Amino acid sequence: MQYRDYYDILNVSKDAGQDEIKKAYRKLAREYHPDVNPDDPQAEEKFKDINEAYQVLSDEEKRKKYDRFGSQWKQYQQTGGRAEDFDWSQWAAKGTRGGTQYRSVSQEEFEQMFGGGLGGFSDFFETLFGGMAGARTTQRTARQARPQNLRRGQDLQHTVEISLEEAFQGTTRVLTFEDGRRIEATIPPGVKTGSKIRLSGQGVEGARGAGDLYLKVSVRPHSKFERDGDNLHVQQLVDFFTALLGGEVTVSTIDRDVRLTIPPETDSGKTFRLKGLGMPKLSSPDSRGDLYVTIEIQVPKGLSAEQKNQFKELKDNLA
Repeated sequence: MQYRDYYDILNVSKDAGQDEIKKAYRKLAREYHPDVNPDDPQAEEKFKDINEAYQVLSDEEKRKKYDRFGSQWKQYQQTGGRAEDFDWSQWAAKGTRGGTQYRSVSQEEFEQMFGGGLGGFSDFFETLFGGMAGARTTQRTARQARPQNLRRGQDLQHTVEISLEEAFQGTTRVLTFEDGRRIEATIPPGVKTGSKIRLSGQGVEGARGAGDLYLKVSVRPHSKFERDGDNLHVQQLVDFFTALLGGEVTVSTIDRDVRLTIPPETDSGKTFRLKGLGMPKLSSPDSRGDLYVTIEIQVPKGLSAEQKNQFKELKDNLA
């Protein structure tokens, strides 16, 4: 049987006080908890070692006995003695718990702190202190015991990419799971990049029911419209004469065409606000943001020499 250095396991000195021991225990237990490291059996073994060390060092009577044993063990090693020749009988606990009032972290207290079950105890521990009311478990048993914590299943997240038109109208996506399940998810109008849609009970199964599935929306950039919250921005070409003399142009919004009046002498870069022609609001789909139309003047091309002279005369007259 191998000697176990509980001070080294908790990374504390032999004269550490109870506050320091408890602080070290909490830190290590969180780090190596099986629920934090579900696929690492070494972490689970480390977690059980940490719990065992705390069971001893947090109890005054057990710690005293352990320190006395440790001192004798060190002397025995210094004389060159072998572990298999050591007389363990003088240290073996009488009965399962003896007359000692052991102080240990209860199952309830431990679950409140870390949300998981206690691990098993080594032969070294049980030889010195006796069995802990059947607390010794194999790695497999410890894993099977976790659902008894009545934890809800894990939530899942999946990214869904949609177009701006789909974000405007609302859409659906069919999701297929590895277990053969198929669900149709409804994506409401007005979603933005980063919006999350909760599908209740579609996550990982747990003892207290399944977790949820969250669809994280990503809206693809549009070739024409630029989105700013619930508002849309668009560039609108206007010919030189309409900008100079005034008139009307057709503006294509995301869902229909509208006529926009251009006042005479409109400068390039002028922006018009078309109220209620933007994106639907997620919290109130019947309400919409606005559409901002920025004018870009289109200069006439392919003018004849005579036409250019006419523009030059106009320029000179205006100077």
